[in-house]
Amino acid sequence: PPDPAHCPPRLEGEQAQVADELRNRVVEASFSITLLEGVTGSGKTEIYMEAIAACLEAGRQALVLLPEIALSAQWTGRFARRFGAEPALWHSDLGGRLRRVTWRAVADGTARVVVGARSALFLPFDRLGLIIVDEEHETAFKQEDGVTYHARDMAVVRARMSRAPVVLVSATPSLESLANVGAGRYRHLRLNARHGNATMPEVSTLDMRADPPERGLFLSPLLTGAINDAIGRGEQAMLFLNRRGYAPLTLCRTCGHRMQCPNCTAWLVEHRARHILTCHHCGYDEPIPQTCPKCADPDSLTPIGPGVERITEEARATFPDARILVMASDTLNGPAATAAAVERIARREIDLVIGTQIVAKGWHFPHLTLVGIVDADLGLGGGDLRASERTVQLLHQVAGRAGRAEAPGRVLLQSYVPDHPVMQALVSGDFESFMQQEAEQRRPGFWPPYGRLVALIVSADTPDAAELTARALGQDAPRLDGVQVLGPAPAPLAILRGRHRHRLLLRARRNIAVQPIVREWLSRVRPERGARIDVDIDPVSFL
Repeated sequence: PPDPAHCPPRLEGEQAQVADELRNRVVEASFSITLLEGVTGSGKTEIYMEAIAACLEAGRQALVLLPEIALSAQWTGRFARRFGAEPALWHSDLGGRLRRVTWRAVADGTARVVVGARSALFLPFDRLGLIIVDEEHETAFKQEDGVTYHARDMAVVRARMSRAPVVLVSATPSLESLANVGAGRYRHLRLNARHGNATMPEVSTLDMRADPPERGLFLSPLLTGAINDAIGRGEQAMLFLNRRGYAPLTLCRTCGHRMQCPNCTAWLVEHRARHILTCHHCGYDEPIPQTCPKCADPDSLTPIGPGVERITEEARATFPDARILVMASDTLNGPAATAAAVERIARREIDLVIGTQIVAKGWHFPHLTLVGIVDADLGLGGGDLRASERTVQLLHQVAGRAGRAEAPGRVLLQSYVPDHPVMQALVSGDFESFMQQEAEQRRPGFWPPYGRLVALIVSADTPDAAELTARALGQDAPRLDGVQVLGPAPAPLAILRGRHRHRLLLRARRNIAVQPIVREWLSRVRPERGARIDVDIDPVSFL
């Protein structure tokens, strides 16, 4: 079993103070909520492991939730070094037999510490004494298929039921958690400095209007020059683009035809390594055609825009001697492959890491000093009210991979809108002021977290059934003070997996209980044959 006295860290200053605070919460053995906010590289993991140690000393069980199972490999290694034993794992990649063994070990109390994905919340803990939600701001904690729930919020519920403390951990907390701190519902602990002698990286924008890449390429000469310099010094560099595949759109140069999924309102993404076009929503794929399906012109189909495969192709041509590793969910299938990749980076067998959002989470690469964001503007479009908040969080996390040891780090953001508030917040490092501005924009209109949202998603086999059901919901919408219903309207993803979709959005003031209102509303509407209505309280996706 994990031994709390095995290899305790030497903590000093604010780290020691915060660790003592968390230990006290565990010793109290009562329900409490603490937000642990610390800059990237400040040692948050080592500090909350001291809370786990206190939990073990008290003879109770601890649960740690991670947003990505890929993270579990490096995390379990750090845990084993601290406690001399590995924790129990719980995620979708486990085989049936191991799941049964783990489930029983949790129930009889022999599994003292469990680390897992959001579904680990529902394990039958015998004596749960602590819950940690690492990277609490991550949208991956939201379950959107089947039973919809947010694991961060359910962790708070589970902790209350178990009379245990819950610790929410992030370098870039969600506005929801910050609002709860402001309202006095959550305690707030902060770590303002990186561990040891490490300093925060220097962040600057590359204005793509002033320093554009060569035609047909996507990396600015300033960025490629910086990568060359870093590799020349024997350091490591990273390129980040949150887009899988080779190109997000394939277009016919002759007739303008766009390759679209037959089951969804979405373009097919080229995955050149596998010689296919695929839909990232339903999984449909087809071989890349030699001629245009519409005008039959040969060799007229051309990829538009970059994915991570295309950036890798450009990097191999630009840095022919560099040892390159690609980290994306379709190149690393499971925690074992991720662990092997991380090990290669740590052993300095890699010069340039190219990755999607999988590289943003919690990794510690001490020799990595330069991070280049290929398209910093990517997350800013669309109708998502949290677009700016999410972009700041994601890019701040990616930037945090740079300069985590003695060598100083540098981050270059390629952007066509360098004056955007998101870019300015990343350059200044003033996350707090940015989140205050976000709050001021949302508060007057009662947008979350200052109001409640409920999404009603109507889907049906036929367009008519979906539209008639959505229209019936709109006509019977509640008309109450402090409640507004927007829609119905076709969903941005108007067809998904062959089903036609419409959306309505109920917005209410924070002090209004929305569940009874929605329940009563649905009781008055009878869906058309073949139609269904899904309800998503506090949605994070608006597709």
